[in-house]
Amino acid sequence: MKVALIGFRGTGKTSVGRILADRLGLPFYDTDALVERRAGMPIPEIFRRAGEAHFRALEREVVASLRDVEGVIGTGGGAVCDPANVADLRRQGKIYLLTAPPGTIVNRIAGSDRPGLTGLPPEEEVRTLLLRRKKAYLGAADVCIDTGKRTPGEVVDMIVREQGYGNVTAREDAKTRKHERDALLERFGLTAVRDMLERNPGLMVCGIAGNPCAHSRSPLLYNRLFEHFEMNYHYTRFEWPDAGVIIRLANLLPLKGLSVTIPFKADVIRDLDEVDEHAAAIGAVNTVVRCGGRMYGHNTDWLGVRTPLIHRRGGRAVVLGAGGAAAAAVYALRSLDMEVTVLARRPEAARKLAERFKCRWGVLEDFRGSDADVVVHTTPVGMEPDTRSLLAADDLERKTTVFDLVYTPPETPLIRAAREAGCETIPGTEMFVYQATEQFRLITGIAVTPELVREMLA
Repeated sequence: MKVALIGFRGTGKTSVGRILADRLGLPFYDTDALVERRAGMPIPEIFRRAGEAHFRALEREVVASLRDVEGVIGTGGGAVCDPANVADLRRQGKIYLLTAPPGTIVNRIAGSDRPGLTGLPPEEEVRTLLLRRKKAYLGAADVCIDTGKRTPGEVVDMIVREQGYGNVTAREDAKTRKHERDALLERFGLTAVRDMLERNPGLMVCGIAGNPCAHSRSPLLYNRLFEHFEMNYHYTRFEWPDAGVIIRLANLLPLKGLSVTIPFKADVIRDLDEVDEHAAAIGAVNTVVRCGGRMYGHNTDWLGVRTPLIHRRGGRAVVLGAGGAAAAAVYALRSLDMEVTVLARRPEAARKLAERFKCRWGVLEDFRGSDADVVVHTTPVGMEPDTRSLLAADDLERKTTVFDLVYTPPETPLIRAAREAGCETIPGTEMFVYQATEQFRLITGIAVTPELVREMLA
């Protein structure tokens, strides 16, 4: 059994860790103490002599040495900002994020000889670093516990009682929640997930929310990655016509993350507690991270569009479609300083999207004669069983790069037409790969390479 405690200084990792280790009959490993032992000097001296980078390198070595231990691990406040540390801590383990309000943290660490990291006044530094580390903390955590008004013993009691819901709360209504959860899982056709949870109460769940989503390759990818990193996680499908019902089930499960697809990328926002700046600007969420009973919305689709098109920076682009994926595409293209035109079957939808991002718009028929350097197709047309293409080979110029966000089938009718016209083509699998690398990091705290994602999809 391996339990890792993460969080900012002053949240109680060491005091909680010692009591928890004693309660569980396991050894306690304090990574800061192990760094000091390895360096032969206290941490303030390491910072003075060699700087933070050297401290982080020593910390990386210490965490790696604990990859296969059984015990309770208390980490330094910035340890999980290194995704490699997260991968080692997650290996056959469970991670608890301990939190506290900034003011409480400042009071708890007052008088410490640890050097500051920003040069800011103490409370301002705490707030700045908490914000900077927020995504890393939430991604790395399986369970979040607020220690602000709890004693270390009370926090330990909560961890010991924790039954895998991913949100440590009072359990008076546990039977009622379990009954509702199991009933919804049966309605969703997910009795296999119910049985997994019965056999493995510590299992964490992720899934794709959409209607339809049976075509998605996310379950294949995620479950292979979970196995690769030795995580006690399972990824499934939540296919249902109502996003609110999916969110209700998510809140009854030990759920850590959701991939969101058609038609819920905009609708799901109303059910979230926070939405990041990119998702807010796009008006669509494709990634939900859950921790401490709160849901955080992100959009990684735009990175999946942007990365393969960096070589086309400053060109002229046409986006076909005006939905959530189109908004992500326009956002990505605008970040590459491209001149963008939105074309859609519904003129009003095209106009509304174009006005949001201050670009041109029109109907699909306006594409004829286009001098676009880049065409990004964002509609479901071409996705099996709809085998049409919005454009034919003679609509396209050889100089054009055609990016079809549809990835099932791998070679869509549009991609075939573009190849026939001699265009550079980018299949939707590339968008899937690049958005998935960022999505996996947001949900798990682990960084994966595009090469590993492609290997897992093969």
